[in-house]
Amino acid sequence: MAVDPEHASVNGRKRPQRSPTSHREVADELRRRIRSGELRPGQRMPTQARLADEFGVERGAVRQALRILQSEQLLTNVSKGSPATVAPDLGRALTGPGAPPQPTMVALAHRIGAAFAAPHVEIDALCLTAISLTLAIGEPLRQIHAGRLKPAKVDVRVLLPSRHIDLAFPAPVDAPVDTAAAGRLRRHWLAQRNAQGQVLQHNLLALRATHGIDVQVTFRALPFTPPVKLYLLNGAEALFAYYTVTRREEEVDHEFFQMYDAEGTQSMLFAFEQGAELRDTTFVEQSNLWFNSLWETISSELELTS
Repeated sequence: MAVDPEHASVNGRKRPQRSPTSHREVADELRRRIRSGELRPGQRMPTQARLADEFGVERGAVRQALRILQSEQLLTNVSKGSPATVAPDLGRALTGPGAPPQPTMVALAHRIGAAFAAPHVEIDALCLTAISLTLAIGEPLRQIHAGRLKPAKVDVRVLLPSRHIDLAFPAPVDAPVDTAAAGRLRRHWLAQRNAQGQVLQHNLLALRATHGIDVQVTFRALPFTPPVKLYLLNGAEALFAYYTVTRREEEVDHEFFQMYDAEGTQSMLFAFEQGAELRDTTFVEQSNLWFNSLWETISSELELTS
């Protein structure tokens, strides 16, 4: 069978219909492959000549793209003479101080895992639901059960929207006209909020019985829909992301709705760490003060029930 050379790739994959045409677009595609694990830590990159052929650009554009990724600490050994190498410590490059922002599910799991190495783990979270936090905590829980981590104490506090408010999102596009649709979407969100919170609470509290760890998990309700998500780790790190609201269609209770919503797991997470630089330190301190002010003033008791 003949292969269309326009869409063939040097490594057997089909090219996208529109190949990158600039060094920045080449860098974006290679960065995507590194982040997704398609290119693994320590793996040698294809030669510059092969990359230039794959992307249909001059070799100089490839060199520029590789230098961008080297400046981001994603590549090492970038030179004219030999293929570059994917950085062996991608965790630090992808999520450490000064790293570019990453989707929540890329950055959060790594930072949560690192936080669990402390004797006293403290995690504060403000979010729309607890799904990202629940997923991210899965790996350190596995490490605890395997005997590779053993914190003495774990304190988790979570701020979530109250069940008694009208959510800004998710919400039907024609709200408040269609009150029936708004009610269905609200009940759907509430079921997700409660289910994810219950799973998070159960998995953490189970550490008391299985490993003798002192665990406290507390939820409180906010009187507003948070436009951002915030995770505070051991008082020393702040991870911040915007909820980007989009219009989409979703099926709820066998009925399709046009709705405004935000996909929190894909929100880009910005990392700030105390001691990295003055601006980062100040952001972490102010984020802790802001969270505590909400927790101690306008938040209320929250029960994870319908």
